[in-house]
Amino acid sequence: MKSRDQVMNLLAKTYPGMFLRTTEEFNRAEGGIWTSGEDHIPAKDGHSLFNYYSENHTKYSLGVHTEIYNLLEKHGWWAEWHDAGTIMIWPE
Repeated sequence: MKSRDQVMNLLAKTYPGMFLRTTEEFNRAEGGIWTSGEDHIPAKDGHSLFNYYSENHTKYSLGVHTEIYNLLEKHGWWAEWHDAGTIMIWPE
């Protein structure tokens, strides 16, 4: 499993412009990554990485694009919605 700093660096390199902060900065919950579901950062196929309202179950798993879902899972992390515009990424 990659550390939080390693995952934040990987995400910043893979998805330039992605909003990345610690969960401590959001609500003091320890150990996670806070990002936005509203920035429309594109996956390689052009679809947004996060789409809270998507019903496309081939491209999204609970609104998280399979590209970033698989990247996070590969490194021991997962994403969940805090609300329709906020994503929290946590270690497994």
